[in-house]
Amino acid sequence: MTHSAAELEGAIRAAATRQGFALCGFAPLQPIPHARFLEDWIAAGNAAGMGYIEKGLRRRLDPTLLLRGLRSLITLAFPYRPPAAAPDPDWRAALRGRVAAYAAGPDYHRVVLARLDAVGAAIAELAPGARTLTYVDTGAILEREWANLGGLGWFGKNTMLLHRVHGSWFFLGEILTDLELSPAPMVADHCGTCRRCLNDCPTGALADGYRLDSRLCISYLTIEHRGWLPRELRPQMGNWIFGCDVCQEVCPWNAPAEQPDATLHPHLPEVLALDDDAFAARFRGTALWRTKREGLARNAAVALGNSGNREAVPHLVRALAGDDSPVVRGHAAWSLGVLGGAGARAALERAARADASEAVRDEAEAALRGAAD
Repeated sequence: MTHSAAELEGAIRAAATRQGFALCGFAPLQPIPHARFLEDWIAAGNAAGMGYIEKGLRRRLDPTLLLRGLRSLITLAFPYRPPAAAPDPDWRAALRGRVAAYAAGPDYHRVVLARLDAVGAAIAELAPGARTLTYVDTGAILEREWANLGGLGWFGKNTMLLHRVHGSWFFLGEILTDLELSPAPMVADHCGTCRRCLNDCPTGALADGYRLDSRLCISYLTIEHRGWLPRELRPQMGNWIFGCDVCQEVCPWNAPAEQPDATLHPHLPEVLALDDDAFAARFRGTALWRTKREGLARNAAVALGNSGNREAVPHLVRALAGDDSPVVRGHAAWSLGVLGGAGARAALERAARADASEAVRDEAEAALRGAAD
């Protein structure tokens, strides 16, 4: 059966809805309009350690290079549950960390990709012989750019894609195809004079002109950044141990969840104490797997220091004395210096004398210089 263009597009949207996608739009494949902006952003160092962005830049700017004959890109939004209305005010007493809302449950890559593949299968039935490629945050696709071109929303000042009904609490996925589909109308900007996201970013990572400096972004620091966190940024990271939702939480277009999700507030001493096997048992198959054990324990160590709660000291002392990773030991040393006290000072003195890592010894010495009594 042959479908008209309008019928085919309506059927694709219906297939997307059946798979749980809240939004679906189409855009003709073409070089993106903000290529110079991206090139300048990278040149200014804003990509931090994410060298893969520049490495695949040519394909990001022109996705027709991915497969010959592609004509259109179908962009889809899959909603996820937002965090509760406000952070836990008692996290310092309870020693609870924070995880970005998108990381709750199974890894979103697998969840969304399976649903995209189902939409792709529906397209194959609707238009036999049509070619499709599916992507979820892993290929050389500038997802928000194409979602904007596909009419799914506008660019917020926090650089997120915003929709008047769904806010920004959704994943993006793409289906590239050789079908010719009608472009959706662009969505007007509805941020107006609001600056909440820029003003409330804990590290000042957001600037006017839709610029995000990844070197300052807590999401980048807790997930993508490997090794040692800049000392000057550690106090500003609060209790975030994976990602950050602040610029979305303060956005007026985003509604909060009615009930908190306990998985987004893990017990920091438990996270710090995980060995490789325990980390794998708890986080394999989730988005948190990306940090590896060392990264998540490092983040937990910093959050414990930011708690100001000296009940964290014994946990940090154990990490400083026995963790296999110099990075984790070093950040535990920093936090012990922040928390202070006789037990913290004694542990730091031992580490400054005897730790096998020069970097850890340096952290311990620096912590001793600033340690509270």
